[in-house]
Amino acid sequence: MTKAELRKQLRAARKVHVAEQPNAVKALLFNRPPRPLLEKIPAEAVIGLYHAVGSEAPAAAYARHFHESGHTIALPAFDDEQAAMDFREFTDPIGESDLEDAPFGIRQPCPKNSILKPDVLFVPLIGFTARGVRLGQGGGHYDRWLSAHPYGIAIGLAWDSQLCEEIPSEPHDIRLDAIVTPTRIYGPF
Repeated sequence: MTKAELRKQLRAARKVHVAEQPNAVKALLFNRPPRPLLEKIPAEAVIGLYHAVGSEAPAAAYARHFHESGHTIALPAFDDEQAAMDFREFTDPIGESDLEDAPFGIRQPCPKNSILKPDVLFVPLIGFTARGVRLGQGGGHYDRWLSAHPYGIAIGLAWDSQLCEEIPSEPHDIRLDAIVTPTRIYGPF
């Protein structure tokens, strides 16, 4: 199966999985990073997250948690669809007053917010293996950013239903250091 075919299949399965979750259960999931993960995050680390779209694993509660714990938060930012991905400071994870609509249908911090380099980066994904192989949206933005900034920690956030036996991998694909789902942590690898 090609990556494109696998993406299509996994997106549909993820959408069904999330729709089947009762709202009361969804409210509890991804509410706080698990303790073993928190123990690996240095004090005052810049935490890179994302503003979830559609049925992606939500990251908003993590942003609030890390912000309240004194960490600086950063979200992906694009000047346009051809631009490289940067990270800008996200100063208001509670009210989200400093976000604006951006390319690729995401929300990103305003251009006036500082560009930052996350020490710990939580990434969205479409599929993953138990060994840390990630299948992303297909644009290569995270792989390029992680390749250019190799000295941080990269952690995927995913639903359990996104686990795959195998994912086609190419030399430029960057493995994650860990993956967090509602039921377990895969890694560190």
